Amino acid sequence: MSDRIARLGNRYHEWVRAHPDAAEDFAAGVEDLLADAGVTYDRVVARVKDWPSFKAKAYKKRDNGEWMYPDPWEDIHDLIGVRVTTFHSTEIPVAIGVLKQSFTVERSVDKTAETRIAGGFGYGSHHLILTVDENSSDIAELAEYKGVSFEVQIRTVLQHAWAEFEHDIRYKRGNEELDPRVDRAFALAAGLIELADQQFDQIAVAQDAAKEDTSRDDVDLTPETLPGVLAMLLGNRFPRSRSENYRFLAEILAADGITTVAELAELLDDGDIADVHGALRYRFHPGQIRLIDDLLLRRFGRDHITRTGEIGVRPALRPQQLARRLKLMRAARILGDDAPDQPVT
Repeated sequence: MSDRIARLGNRYHEWVRAHPDAAEDFAAGVEDLLADAGVTYDRVVARVKDWPSFKAKAYKKRDNGEWMYPDPWEDIHDLIGVRVTTFHSTEIPVAIGVLKQSFTVERSVDKTAETRIAGGFGYGSHHLILTVDENSSDIAELAEYKGVSFEVQIRTVLQHAWAEFEHDIRYKRGNEELDPRVDRAFALAAGLIELADQQFDQIAVAQDAAKEDTSRDDVDLTPETLPGVLAMLLGNRFPRSRSENYRFLAEILAADGITTVAELAELLDDGDIADVHGALRYRFHPGQIRLIDDLLLRRFGRDHITRTGEIGVRPALRPQQLARRLKLMRAARILGDDAPDQPVT
């Protein structure tokens, strides 16, 4: 047993030393993917499992005495864990769909459904075991992790608050039985959270249906007005993004000289949208911001990269991501008349 754990420890520490930024890379990669697909989420966080926790999991045995993880390095899939929290539960299946289209799915478990089938209230979350593959090659942050498996937990912010508090209470008590009154209180809280999540879902539906009047062309394109303007121009054809991401959209539109509703409407030409779809072959339904970013790239080519390459939360990666997309557009010969005829390196 000691040799088995010693070998595992050597491999674990060697991998961690070789990938010091793994948690940040996976968080950024998943965050960019969800943002591109227009998924409205609260936050994305990631962690690398520490050695004591990884070792403890490797020691686990089944009731018959057999190892639960015979080859722990290959069988334990949550060395890297990513958590996605959403404001309401209607975004969870959307996020799951985007992730499934971008990675190999090893396992998918709906813990919320399992709890309901059991006839109770409690832990709610969707767990995915995913592997970085060739379909993930355009996620720049994960380029060096091909073949690496990781776990993603997706839950609402209310589910997350309940789970964190419940885990904290039970973890501190160890094997000591919990007071039945506390168990009942947790069950009641879980039921109330489920009801609150349902109300949040209804609010989200009502909010989407309430479109402000943005028909006048004198509306300024600002982070505050863009969601309404795009609701008018695109309807519900493309998912909305997080509210704070519309500041990024306003900045790249202004950098390329798109300042009026009429100019934005011209950019959103159905034929150009179809061309971009055909050239980039999205694995997911692109969100409004990703779509417009690509339409600007189609129209302005390298100039768009020059003008907007340093805008956004990860400017170090943006130019190469845009250059890769531009190369695909050039191969498909769909660039607009305004795009300069320059080679892409």
